[in-house]
Formats: sequence, C-alpha cells, structure tokens
Amino acid sequence: MAHYKRIGVALTTFALLLSGCTIKTPPQPRATSSAPVADRGGYAQLVERVGPSVVTIQASDGLGSGVVLRPDVVVTNAHVVGQSRDVVIAYADGTRSPGAVQASDVVTDLAVVRTERKNLPVPEFRPDLPNPGEPAIAIGSPLGFQNSVTAGIISGLHRRIPGAAAQTQSLVDLIQTDAPISPGNSGGALLDATGKVVGINEAYLPPDTGAVSLGFAIPAATVLDVADQLLADGTAEHPYLGVSVGPLTDSIRRQLGVQVQHGALVLDVDPGGPASTAGLAPGDVIVTLAGSEVRDVGGLLTVLRQTEPGQRLHLTYVRGGERQQVDVTIGSRSS
Repeated sequence: MAHYKRIGVALTTFALLLSGCTIKTPPQPRATSSAPVADRGGYAQLVERVGPSVVTIQASDGLGSGVVLRPDVVVTNAHVVGQSRDVVIAYADGTRSPGAVQASDVVTDLAVVRTERKNLPVPEFRPDLPNPGEPAIAIGSPLGFQNSVTAGIISGLHRRIPGAAAQTQSLVDLIQTDAPISPGNSGGALLDATGKVVGINEAYLPPDTGAVSLGFAIPAATVLDVADQLLADGTAEHPYLGVSVGPLTDSIRRQLGVQVQHGALVLDVDPGGPASTAGLAPGDVIVTLAGSEVRDVGGLLTVLRQTEPGQRLHLTYVRGGERQQVDVTIGSRSS
C-alpha cells in the first residue's frame, strides 16, 4: 500500500483551467508570443495559398473556425458547433453559405460540416507528427477577425493537460504550440512551414492560469481518421484501455523504485475498465503492449490507436522491481 501512497507525492499537479477557443463571452486579454518568425520574409505566400481553405463557422452557441476536408466538407471542433445542426460558413473571399452538421465526436472534440458551396480548396494534411521546434502557423478567426494569422513553433507533443477532464474527453495526444490562439481559433488550422495542416486548433490555457502562449491542437492523423468515420456512418469508435498515463521521470522512477528506464506511468485506472479488470493500478509502468515496446506516453497511444476494440492483447508492466504480464481486452469508446 505504501507504494501507491508515494505516487501521490510524486505526481502532484495543479489543476489548470483549460479553455476551448470558441467565442461566447468577451475574453480576457492574453499575452502574445515572443517567438520570432524564422523567415524574415514571413509566410505571406503560404497564407495566400492555404488561407482560402480555412473558414469561419457561425453556430447558435458562438463563433469558431474550420478547415476544408473535402470539396464540400469542413472539419471543426465539436464544441464550435455545439448542439447546432445548421450553421453559417464564411469564406476567405467574403462570401457565405449555409452548412449542415453531419456528425460530432465528443471523445476527440471533432465535427464534420457539409457545405452548400462546392469545389472548396482542400489543403494537404500531414499525417506524421511535426517535431518540437518546427515553425507553426495558426489560421483562424480569433475574436471574429476572420483569417487571422499567428506564428510560433511546435512547443511539444503528446500533451495531456492537467484539469482538462471537465472540459474535454479527448483521448488524443495533443500538439502544443506557442503560436497565439484566442477565442474563435477553435477548429482552425495549425500549419507547418510548407503549408501542410499538422493539426486542428483545440484550446489554449488563458493568462489567468499563469500561462503564456500555451495552445493545443489535435494531430492531423487523428482528424483524418475520425472525420472519415463520422462521414461514413455518423459515429467514431475509439479503442479504450481505461488508464490515464504520464511520463516516467528520473525522480518518479527513484521514488517508486522502478527498475526500467522507459515506459508509460499509470496515473489513474478507470474502475471496471479493461486495465482495471486486468489488474493494473496507479504506479505501474506499462512497458509493452501487443508485442510493441512502449517507451513513453506517445508510444502507448500510438500502439493503442492501431488496435481494435475487442482484441485481446498481451501487456507487460512493471510494479516496483517486478515485471508482470497480463492479457487485456481492449474496450470501445464511441461518440
């Protein structure tokens, strides 16, 4: 029992207020990024090329952004459209058209909207993750200023945000960026330096939490997978392990007496979930799943995304100094 008490000391976090970035009420002022634009020439040509693929979405609950996915389909955040079935879409050329919300997925906070206007320009989506330090360009409608552009870098990958559970059930590992994101940017594009969409902007931590330019985006690979499922049958299915995980740091490794260098640390286990049924507990370190080595949180999420609900998989974890093996049946979480 002492083993599990110690994890509370090692993993204490501060609950932060996570804000979606749909305009609903007048926002507080926020700090701007100090990150320099890598190219003094800026990204004018890139924005001119990709800008028409980013739209503004007016729903009954507020205003946000969207990105063209198909010539007559836009992808955005589920919290942008809310309960609306019909929205108004504003385009970069100043025109507008009605849009019909086809489906939403609350797990990943994504939604697809079919537009009355056809032949929209589809940008290129980048399925692989960008690297920390790469330039990042955000296009959206912060505070209603349509097709506004901000720039920064990719600050981090595989982010899970403390205190976010009450705001989103997102299972994806988010991209962190310091490209300034404000209310209205939700659902807009996060681009790399070549103009490829690396993510759909999701949320930011507001300044009253002590944050400066902490924004988050859903990776493009997740966007493409979920959007295709939503358009196919109106729902998205997600493999579910039933654990919250975090990085295995040197200090945590020492406090828990874990004898492995790499793995995903179990922070919490959902009662009655697949991991709980298999016997996992907070403080365990997952080191393999389905025969693949798990070196970190991102590695676990990558393997999990490649599984199917109902599959029975071999899982290896370390508890204290002992390596243990169990079989776990992957569950399902759907929209």
